[in-house]
Amino acid sequence: MTVRVLLVDDERLIRAGLAAIIDAEPDMEVAGEAGDGAEVLGQVSRLRPDVILMDVRMPRLDGIQATRRILESVPEPPRIIVVTTFENDEYVYDALKAGAHGFLLKRARPEEILQAVRLVVHGDTLLFPAAIRALAAEHRVGGPGGAGARWHGRLTEREGDVLRLMARGHSNAEIAAELFVSPQTVKTHVGNVLAKLNARDRTQAVISAYETGYIIPS
Repeated sequence: MTVRVLLVDDERLIRAGLAAIIDAEPDMEVAGEAGDGAEVLGQVSRLRPDVILMDVRMPRLDGIQATRRILESVPEPPRIIVVTTFENDEYVYDALKAGAHGFLLKRARPEEILQAVRLVVHGDTLLFPAAIRALAAEHRVGGPGGAGARWHGRLTEREGDVLRLMARGHSNAEIAAELFVSPQTVKTHVGNVLAKLNARDRTQAVISAYETGYIIPS
């Protein structure tokens, strides 16, 4: 399988650098480029990329709004990684809340960029869990008796264990080894967690768990 990547950034040099990294890989190719979030929906419909590397800050339509439009409008939408200059950028957290699957810093090394693309395509692990934990810790709103406490009645004990291991960045195979169950059983538990929390993916489930206090960021 060749992973098709759409590059979205208002800086041509950034797009050129990302394109050189992506196109050098035998299992990846640049499906197209866009200079603003306002162009993305049309590009996604026409090119059907697997992954979007999406700049957060753009002049006409930022990466947060572009992410929302894609996830609301496109059946089987691509995986979205937002790209930013600062990891504590408020835009990053808002983009993750909107449904982005993770984020990259613009200063990331080529191997980190390629790893991020491969991770989100595979979809069974969390991209950069420590950074997501730090962002969520700054936005925690839950407390005793809040939504996080109510989750204890909605999730089974095993589902709670799976969610906590997801938050550490464990893959399905790693969770299976930790809990002495099969990867298929873990996959079922993950699906149940996402359904019960009304989360689109692992990232949104983990952010909600941190935000509500179900999991306390260390």
